[in-house]
Amino acid sequence: MVELTAKYSLLAEAIAEQLGERARALENSNRELGYAIKPEDLLECCSLLRDSEIFTFDMLMDVSGVDYLSYGRSEWETSSATSTGFSRGVSRGNAPEAGERIAETKYEPAGRFAVVYHLLSVTHNHRLRLKVFCEDDQRPILDSVIDIWSAADWYEREVFDLYGIVFRGHPDLRRLLTDYGFIGHPFRKDFPLIGNVEMRYDSEKGRVVYEPVSIEARTLVPKTIRSDNRYEPDLKDG
Repeated sequence: MVELTAKYSLLAEAIAEQLGERARALENSNRELGYAIKPEDLLECCSLLRDSEIFTFDMLMDVSGVDYLSYGRSEWETSSATSTGFSRGVSRGNAPEAGERIAETKYEPAGRFAVVYHLLSVTHNHRLRLKVFCEDDQRPILDSVIDIWSAADWYEREVFDLYGIVFRGHPDLRRLLTDYGFIGHPFRKDFPLIGNVEMRYDSEKGRVVYEPVSIEARTLVPKTIRSDNRYEPDLKDG
């Protein structure tokens, strides 16, 4: 953990005093503060962080979603892979098998989906990061913070569109980046790289139509096969 500056050390003390056990400190790597908040405490903590003169986090800079489905596992999880050629960017013999946890991974997510809020206090020039995990992996839902920061409107719509996380209380939760007829949520780790549907213009119907993808799935693991007599066992020196 990187040592905090004096300014953020004072902020951490104030957060510990005002929020107490509702805010669990996250490991920092950039001399700034991050806290994990439980879903039921989100609105109360955000209101306090905005309204208290000690904090005055009056600006919501960003809201982003996170899918921890394959966190800490092998980077390439495929049905088949090569044992020769490319080394997958790790030392040969140390690469984890598909689905195997990496021993060095210390962070254990509290669930599959999380939402991260980036706050800014213009008055004090403080930045703060809040992370909230959704309780249900199948139906991820969190309270909307749009009544606290109006800027959450499009941010929450973006997270809903890309991750399928629903924000309870949002007045107009529609897709933002994908088409209204789009199926699925493209930033989920289990969303197929080739997508589910493709669209084209049908001249007979005079409109755009959606169809199942015609791209064949393939294993995205590079494999090099060389035919070279230098590697023939019978030609090697004894």
